[in-house]
Amino acid sequence: MPSLLETVTNYAGDQLTGHVVIPPRAAQFGEWGQWVPDSVRAALAGIGAGTPWTHQARAADLVHDGNNVVVATGTGSGKSLAAWVPALSAIADARAGTTSLATARSRPTVLYLGPTKALGADQEDSLTKLAAAVDPRIAVATVDGDADGPTRSWARQSADIVLTNPDFAHFGLLGRHELWQRLWRGLQFIVIDEFHSYRGSFASNVALVVRRLLRVARHYGADPHVVFLSATAYQPATSAQRFLGDAFGPVIAVEEDGSPAGQRDILTMVCREVPDERVPMINDDGDVADVRRRAANTEAGELTAKLVSSDARALTFVRSRPGTERVAEVSRGYLAESAPHLEGTIAAYRGGYLPEERRELEAQLRTGDLRGLATTSALELGIDISGLDAVVVTGWPGTRASFQQQIGRAGRAGTGGLAVLIGRDNPLDQYILAHPESLVEPTPEMSVFDPTNPWILPGHLCAAATEVPLTAADIDVFSLESTKPFEELADTGLLKQRPTGWYWNPSIKVNPHDMVDIRGGGTTVSIIDSESGALLGTVDEGRADYSVHPGAIYLHQGVPFLVESLADEVALVHRYREEEIRTFARDETMVEILSTEETLELPWGTWQRGEVVVQSRVVGYDIRRVKDGMFIGTVPLEMPIRRLQTSGVWMAIRESIIKDADIAAADVPGTLHAAEHTMISLLPLFATCDRWDIGGLSTAVHAQTGMPTIIVHDAMAGGSGCADRGFTAGIDWLKATLDTLVACDCSHGCPRCIQSPKCGNNNEPLDKHGATKLLRRLVGDWRF
Repeated sequence: MPSLLETVTNYAGDQLTGHVVIPPRAAQFGEWGQWVPDSVRAALAGIGAGTPWTHQARAADLVHDGNNVVVATGTGSGKSLAAWVPALSAIADARAGTTSLATARSRPTVLYLGPTKALGADQEDSLTKLAAAVDPRIAVATVDGDADGPTRSWARQSADIVLTNPDFAHFGLLGRHELWQRLWRGLQFIVIDEFHSYRGSFASNVALVVRRLLRVARHYGADPHVVFLSATAYQPATSAQRFLGDAFGPVIAVEEDGSPAGQRDILTMVCREVPDERVPMINDDGDVADVRRRAANTEAGELTAKLVSSDARALTFVRSRPGTERVAEVSRGYLAESAPHLEGTIAAYRGGYLPEERRELEAQLRTGDLRGLATTSALELGIDISGLDAVVVTGWPGTRASFQQQIGRAGRAGTGGLAVLIGRDNPLDQYILAHPESLVEPTPEMSVFDPTNPWILPGHLCAAATEVPLTAADIDVFSLESTKPFEELADTGLLKQRPTGWYWNPSIKVNPHDMVDIRGGGTTVSIIDSESGALLGTVDEGRADYSVHPGAIYLHQGVPFLVESLADEVALVHRYREEEIRTFARDETMVEILSTEETLELPWGTWQRGEVVVQSRVVGYDIRRVKDGMFIGTVPLEMPIRRLQTSGVWMAIRESIIKDADIAAADVPGTLHAAEHTMISLLPLFATCDRWDIGGLSTAVHAQTGMPTIIVHDAMAGGSGCADRGFTAGIDWLKATLDTLVACDCSHGCPRCIQSPKCGNNNEPLDKHGATKLLRRLVGDWRF
């Protein structure tokens, strides 16, 4: 019987563009420190961890010695023990009476933060067993928004270890901190799991929540330290330090992974060319290519089914919620023909499902009732689902850390695993397919977030003031230069300044904790089936104009629904039973430069970064037929204007340079537009973002610069750091953009180089040749 690698190789044939082998790694063992009590050693031996790997031992020693530590090692490397061994040891010593009251004012407690409820619940299962083996009296509790009153009360009174998420930490712990005094007084450790997954506004918000947790703990007399658990990442200590700030001490990184790993085979796969005119040339994002290829989701669906029919258990990661539905639909159709006895063993898993639906799917995957699952990044995080044989990654997931975390789902616990990356029709994916060795090479990909974001920080300052009055000592806590932000909030009437500090104004009849949006998604829109009244799912308000506008086709479990109306945070839909179509929103955008923070004068113009205002609105939508990708028409819409103040990076190019590059005046708009699209697609090589985290604008003459201009901006209020990172990357970013244009073998531009699914102008005009000539000139003359 052929191996799984042989099966996939034979199946994919010449669609494979590369085979990268990560060799096996032998285990490197260390020793638990002498400080680890016998009860903890015995419990560790019971789970096969009596002899630690080197990174576990080193990190645990650092944590025990009172350091903030970030452990950045691979999936399945047991990094959580670096936190739990010191934590359980402290609790066990206190229970045994070996810790004097002089060194511990209260019984030690630990607070764990996971980015999702599912991850917290999974940690509770394994941690409860380990804690019980140490001492049956050690109490572990999960409290989140779903926890009932008795559970919360028991956790406050009895729990030694509290597992929660950032949302409940903000509202439930900090918002009612006086009820959790036992937790605060004994707090020794805060554990932040899956740290690599924090980016953008979510990371900024959680960083401020963690700083407030530490601040309140200090108020109650504790001095906890922070343990970050992360997948392998670029400069993890730098990111963790920016997250924590300087007020709570330095962060030490442990990056050398001592755990064993089996050989990992990574295949890169291009979508199959389709000569048959009856097969759609429309890709996953609605673009039309000049070379017909099957959609990546179709390839992923069939490959998943092939793996399952070969007796493998597979997890397929997909970039979008509708994509998971499509992949599962294709897989089920494939199995219905080739292996009907397995037809019900593949499902979709994504956000927007009701909680009980997701929990049931997780349980079925663990038991093996499901053998294949198409999922968004929801299952990327450290939920303990083992025994998987293969992982299919449908399109580059946005960051190297995410990619490593996803492929690490196959072959955990030191066994070999197979991963297949199917490239989508976008420049970044095509760059990786052309350079598969880049998957295992070091990268300058930097995590981007900004806890001082002026659109995020004020809400946290107001919440902090109601927890413990703000003082000048909090300048360092919140990475400020002065107390000016406190004074500005007092001037608005939100805070009251007194001799002892800044207090929340009690006359304001608003809970200051409600002023903070942890997830940064604003409110959500409920999607209701008007025929049955059933809640089908939800979508963030910020994306509602694009995905559930009137007339849009919304997919739920592979079934198309037509949106009737969008109003009052509700989208009414009904089953669409006519010819299968898809809709793609069109928008208009204008970018105003508010201020310039940094400028590089170059021979061809200026390279700048600063603050911008983006105004955009959805003005209509295109309709395409699914079976052949035919453009049916455009329907106009009148949607509200959305205004976003954020950070941007831009280049203004002298007209003489355009002429010298032999670009005709009529071709300038298409030239700039094409370069803008490819630049946006390639920025994730240098920052932990994807192209949906950033936007852009190009114009032959910008009203403020007076020159041909390309602007790339962050897609969140106040900025996420992506544009700033792009400014720093500079010439490397432009070189990668040029390389992608040159490497693509299309004639006039395609989704693999210059077309974008985000384009509000239906990818018109675009001039690949002009963009290539312009970038050659800019890259060749980058000096200052």
